Amino acid sequence: MSWNPLVGAWSRRSNPERFDTYTRWSLYVVATFELFVVLWVVGEVPTGHPALLAPLIGLCLAHTASCVVVIRYGVTRFLGGPPPPRWALGAMCGLALATCVVGLAAYPTGEGSMFQGNTPVLVVTAATAFSVAACAPLLTFRWLALGAVGVAAVSGLVSWFVAPVRDETAAGIAVGQGIGVVLMCVGIFASYRVSVWMLGIVWEQERNRVLHARLAVAEERLRFSRDLHDVFGRTLSVVAVKSELAAELASRGRPGAAEQMLEVRQIAQDSLREVRAVVAGYRAADLAAELSGARSVLRSADIETTIGSYGDGEEGSLPEATQEALAWVVREAVTNVVRHSHATRCEITLRVERGEAVLTVTNDGVPDLDRTTTSPGSPSGSGLIGLGERLAGAGGRLETDLEPPTFRLTATVPLPGVGSLVSRMPLVPRGRGTGTSRPAQEGPTA
Repeated sequence: MSWNPLVGAWSRRSNPERFDTYTRWSLYVVATFELFVVLWVVGEVPTGHPALLAPLIGLCLAHTASCVVVIRYGVTRFLGGPPPPRWALGAMCGLALATCVVGLAAYPTGEGSMFQGNTPVLVVTAATAFSVAACAPLLTFRWLALGAVGVAAVSGLVSWFVAPVRDETAAGIAVGQGIGVVLMCVGIFASYRVSVWMLGIVWEQERNRVLHARLAVAEERLRFSRDLHDVFGRTLSVVAVKSELAAELASRGRPGAAEQMLEVRQIAQDSLREVRAVVAGYRAADLAAELSGARSVLRSADIETTIGSYGDGEEGSLPEATQEALAWVVREAVTNVVRHSHATRCEITLRVERGEAVLTVTNDGVPDLDRTTTSPGSPSGSGLIGLGERLAGAGGRLETDLEPPTFRLTATVPLPGVGSLVSRMPLVPRGRGTGTSRPAQEGPTA
């Protein structure tokens, strides 16, 4: 069996999805401890009725499966899903009761235990405690505390009734055992509830992140609409008034209609220039903004990202035309990494050497089969071809290098009057999907 599909499926999951899977399966695995307890009892204490041991193990296995089902429904309910079906809760409770009854019948006196009543108490306590734990996502801390007291009471009563001699010693053992069970159950139930609570917080943060992104887009659209309204509102009103005036003058045969229409044309031309200026402000690519956006996009895709600079290659120190040209490179390259590769790591490096600004984007997400579709040294794909033409207009060039699984894109733009600088400067911190920042890794000097 190959692990590559499983590893690939895991790597494609977002961080909240990974945490969700980890939390759910952690609770499922803990729920199976009931089965191990019963198997240990059967193996270590052979004094039970042989005819009831197999049914006891079967009932315990079925009850464990029902607890896993209830946990699954409970977590889904906690995250805003539908409530668990009644049959799941009923089946779990019925199997828990049957397990307790068969366990007490198999070990009626608790002989061979470490202390009086230990063997049947283990079976009953495990069945009742794991049933309450499975309902932890559905219950508040108050109800979980009451459930812990209830499990401890049942455990103490069983310890009393199965004791060979019901005297003060047996009563003391029952009380002490009940106190121990209630403390243990409070810890287990609280850990269940806290795990689900943390899962809810993670998904809430993810929803807030998506909501903030949508609000940012909506705010940008609103700003764009306001700018267009400010440009067009007054202009169109003037055009409408002057057009009506020209039409009225023309209908009466009075002079001045042509002059009014010439003014309308001039206003329209001025308005067109203003609109182009507004649109140009939205279409212009900013290198610092693109690098920041690239880090955010790659981090959202769970791609480990390193962004660094060499020499005087910090984005604010480059000429405006160079920044815009390289910003388009960052935008196109990062889009290709997210859409067309299976990268787990991407490195973006900006440096100045020999009077040129050099931007390199490297990722490790290209399979071997892509060697036939991309030739090293020349861009392929309509997006990269258009990008190469844009750089050529600025006197630059675009090169690609493919050595599966690594794909490297290098954009070079000349900087008239800028010499070669060798001191390295940090540009953007490095992070992987968590929002934390770490210094960019050191590399060779340019």
